[in-house]
Amino acid sequence: MNKHQVQGKWEQLKAKIKEKYADFTEDELLQIEADSEKLVGYLQEKYGMTKEKAREEASKFKDSL
Repeated sequence: MNKHQVQGKWEQLKAKIKEKYADFTEDELLQIEADSEKLVGYLQEKYGMTKEKAREEASKFKDSL
């Protein structure tokens, strides 16, 4: 799924992220705004994930749409 497709489904993706990672704030989700690299960074920062694990999680969210 490319970036434009993800942007089109951002609201669905955002809901899935909030469901799994309830600690994300609306402000953080606005900062991410469908940018998978930003999501990876936040997952690393907030949840102590390695970059590889965070990328796997971001990919799972995109694949779930």
